[in-house]
Amino acid sequence: MTLITSFRAARWFRTANLAAQAVLLLTFFSGLNYLAVTYAWRFELSTLRRQALSAETQSYLRQLKAPVRVVVTLTKPSSEGEMSQVFRDVSELLRDYAYLSERNPAGRVTVEFLDVDRRPGDARQLNASPDTVLFLCGDRRREVQPAELYRFKDRQRVAFLGEQVFTSAILDVTSREQKRVYFLTGHGEYDLGSVSPARGLSVLRDALRERNLVVESLNLARERKIPEDAAVIVVAGPDNRVDSQEQELLRQYLANRAGRVLLLLKPGVPDTGLEDLLFEWGLVADNVWIQEPDPSGKTDANNLILRDFLPHPITQLFVDNALQVKFGAARSVRPNPSRPDSPGLNVARLVRTSAKAWGERDYMSLALARYATGFDLAGPLSVLSVAERTTARDNLPFSVPIGRLVAFGSSDFVTNGRIGELANLDLFFASLNWLADRDTQLNVPVRKIDRYQLALSAQQLRSLRLSLLFIAPAAAAMLGGIVYLTRRR
Repeated sequence: MTLITSFRAARWFRTANLAAQAVLLLTFFSGLNYLAVTYAWRFELSTLRRQALSAETQSYLRQLKAPVRVVVTLTKPSSEGEMSQVFRDVSELLRDYAYLSERNPAGRVTVEFLDVDRRPGDARQLNASPDTVLFLCGDRRREVQPAELYRFKDRQRVAFLGEQVFTSAILDVTSREQKRVYFLTGHGEYDLGSVSPARGLSVLRDALRERNLVVESLNLARERKIPEDAAVIVVAGPDNRVDSQEQELLRQYLANRAGRVLLLLKPGVPDTGLEDLLFEWGLVADNVWIQEPDPSGKTDANNLILRDFLPHPITQLFVDNALQVKFGAARSVRPNPSRPDSPGLNVARLVRTSAKAWGERDYMSLALARYATGFDLAGPLSVLSVAERTTARDNLPFSVPIGRLVAFGSSDFVTNGRIGELANLDLFFASLNWLADRDTQLNVPVRKIDRYQLALSAQQLRSLRLSLLFIAPAAAAMLGGIVYLTRRR
């Protein structure tokens, strides 16, 4: 009886011991998870700390005064590919933003992923497009496209610009200052409020407002001054001449207030009233009508397809991604070969037609357009040129812009009927962002995309395959056999 009692006591003791171990184990893991959630630590172990957010971004996140909501409409691909890398890069980077902003309850950055196909109602409510990263703060918003996130070389991604772009977007939507863009009126320009496909700019107006810009009209003949808060003046397709007083106001705005002007000039207007202004800024708008005989450079409706972009902050995105734009009637706007020597004035042509195109000077004639050597303007012709004045300030080792002018030789590509075609909208905003300094490069280092490649000969690859298939399993089997035999002895 005593023995039975003794065995029973021992069994109960072992059971209680196991139960106590289980409870302790659960308590240990529960406590460990609680500590991990409550007091999370993250360490950057990569080489040169390239995966951590820069000190500048961390400083901005600590100073945020309002919460920022980030809505990602990128869908996670089911297989590896370019979009898979984009999704991984974006999600990992935004996770760092959300993590660091937790220390600033007033300016937290929250990230959510939205599948626009499964939740179309939420997508419509946010006016969110597929494959974008949308930054929201109050009524301000900014969209970031995947193409903005990478730097390309030879069509290969060589650097990830996500931190630069995302930090800039956060600063943009949280800034209380809203840049004002004024559209000149009074000369037959396109109408901001019109929904006409050919003459209206209502789509462009809405796109500007969605990007946290204030859009207003400006009649210089009536106001006789350029508002102090003008970030950019846009002259969109005037049919009539800009008088000399208005031109003088634009000239003073550019020269004395480091102003920014965007000109959209249509052909068939020989005297725009802006010729002297363009000459002073080293540009010339030729009174020609561009003819494109190359079938690859035009559509069946004779619209120009432009794909020859020259490197510049405005066009770098187009160069990297081989983007195209579609213009209607166009004239040549190019650097003036006889421009006066002016220190600090930099002019450049950014978009060209094919070499076969020419500028028809006798475009009023009813005769069939034909290139006349020595009379017409030979191609390739520039349809977008820029001019910038810079000056050294104090003892700084770099120059600062004191005025910028962008001149297009076409205007209808921004109208309601064309703004959505190809990359027309992107080109307009790239120009506007450059003018308004919205492309300001933060002191945020880019993240290089390292590519590792294992170079093996056919013999080495065969040996590696045999090793993995046979030698490693055989070694494991041999080790198991040795252990078995040893234990039997």
